[in-house]
Amino acid sequence: MDYLQQTFILQGGPVMYPLLFVSVLGFVLFVERSLFLHKGKIGTEDFLSGIKNLVGKKRLVEALTLCEDTPGPMARIVKSALLHYGESSASIRTAIQSAAIIEIPVLERRIGTIAALARAAPLLGFLGTVIAALQALYQLEASNGNSGEFSRLLAEALITSASGLAIAVMATLAHHFLCGRVRALVHDFEWVGHNIHEFLTVGAATVAAPTEKGEG
Repeated sequence: MDYLQQTFILQGGPVMYPLLFVSVLGFVLFVERSLFLHKGKIGTEDFLSGIKNLVGKKRLVEALTLCEDTPGPMARIVKSALLHYGESSASIRTAIQSAAIIEIPVLERRIGTIAALARAAPLLGFLGTVIAALQALYQLEASNGNSGEFSRLLAEALITSASGLAIAVMATLAHHFLCGRVRALVHDFEWVGHNIHEFLTVGAATVAAPTEKGEG
């Protein structure tokens, strides 16, 4: 830690402290969002197969219980469809769309903050560069050409710019990665919504008919 302070924080000047805060905040948000989106991924096909099996056997309460016990937005979307089972096709579709509209902003939460940090970091770095450059000019005039002090301030200017750009690059990559995960989940929403809608409006009756015939 002492070495880090000597090389970057102290040599980079006071602007390094807000840059350090931005980098730590971005890292924390990235880890939190990554873990949250990872929890949203479930074994979609196995989950849907279990739901269809229970609904086909007229065990709707058990299917709803399975949705409640399964974490993630997929289960909540399926649950909203099951709550309208037996109603019209339009009613089930509307319930699925409404549930998805609620879930998408939850997935995108705080991702915009990471994008804002990516834009702010190079601006902070440039601010540090301008401050150091001004100090270098004043110091050079006051010290009558002290090259050592001028070199220190020039290094400070370069360090803040480099740090700001490095943080911006990492934050941009993190934002791109998280947006990709969100798009993948939204695609899964569409697939699950269409699948469960088709099953509840057409497939459930098809599954139940052979079962009832066999029991008779």
